[in-house]
Amino acid sequence: MKGVIFTEFLELVEEKFGLAMVDKIISQSELNSGGVYTSVGTYEFSEMLQLLSHLSNNTDISVDDLLMVYSEHLFAVLLKSYPDLVSHYKNPMDLLASIENHIHVEVQKIYPDAQLPTFDLEERTDDKMVMTYKSDKALYMLGKGLMLETFKLFKVPVDIDFEKLNGEGTEVRFFITKR
Repeated sequence: MKGVIFTEFLELVEEKFGLAMVDKIISQSELNSGGVYTSVGTYEFSEMLQLLSHLSNNTDISVDDLLMVYSEHLFAVLLKSYPDLVSHYKNPMDLLASIENHIHVEVQKIYPDAQLPTFDLEERTDDKMVMTYKSDKALYMLGKGLMLETFKLFKVPVDIDFEKLNGEGTEVRFFITKR
């Protein structure tokens, strides 16, 4: 997993819960990295799982809810760092429909060894979209949060529902409906 995901996660933890919480979740975890991350480095996904789990345990906030908050933070950072990725889209449906053939292609140019989820577009109309998320990391709630942030960016109200296609959450179907 790319270091930028870790550095921004710890930035969010510090911002929302303080530096002491960052130190606490790092010390509670068994991290090969020692909890030292660079944005361009690559680290084990298990380290993120430990950090998330310890933050959840220490705050009594579910991992899913933490991922939703993190998605807001991460989206803002990515938008600020890479505004050209979204600037030529006129609406959120077009942007989401381009995840695989544009957004992820550009991300791979920036981070060649990034392990990205896939989003297969199954159905699309002007007001509705069905996409299937696939990733061995099962961070579908982060994906949902990033989708919600996309619609907020365009000031378009949306409902996003999902169904897990397996128990682990490594395959999830999203139902996206503009309101």
